[in-house]
Amino acid sequence: MISALNNIHIKGLYGDCENKSEKNLLKISEQTNLLIVQIVQYKNSSTTINDFKIDNLNLKNEAFNVNSNNETRILWNGPNNWLLVTNKKELLNELLKKFDENNFAITNLSHSRAIIELEGENAKEVLKKGCPINFNELKKNECLNSIYNGMSITIDMLNDNPNKIRIFTLRSFGESLYHSITDACLEFGYKSI
Repeated sequence: MISALNNIHIKGLYGDCENKSEKNLLKISEQTNLLIVQIVQYKNSSTTINDFKIDNLNLKNEAFNVNSNNETRILWNGPNNWLLVTNKKELLNELLKKFDENNFAITNLSHSRAIIELEGENAKEVLKKGCPINFNELKKNECLNSIYNGMSITIDMLNDNPNKIRIFTLRSFGESLYHSITDACLEFGYKSI
């Protein structure tokens, strides 16, 4: 599968990089080959989510919560709605067996998303330029849905020391989002990796 940012994401140094150490530059990368699955529990379902574990992780129905281990992240995407992101492709078959179609909708979104990772001290400052969220409050293992310059995005805070943020958007917005994010990074200087 051709990545959403194929021929757009070009490795190199950009923006105000002069006389700056590479460790102080923002880093931008495209994430590919991840399994992304939306899990939605139907309103009329009588099943309790506490009965289910995916890769030893519980589904938590808590706003902004991300439950994670080294390979899998489960993002709260709304009431009774989660986004599973993992590099374990075999989990899809497990999900389809575990979550019955009378109580849950399981949708593979893997090829419908572009994913940009932004890392560095000024990562939140870049997001503030196009998104109406107070990023000063966003902490590690929190997520949210919002917009960036009018494009729908999901933000997953992977780490806060240093800031490392994963940004998901529809594949069709991938190129526009990438250009918006990289344009906002120019004043800080960034390394495309």
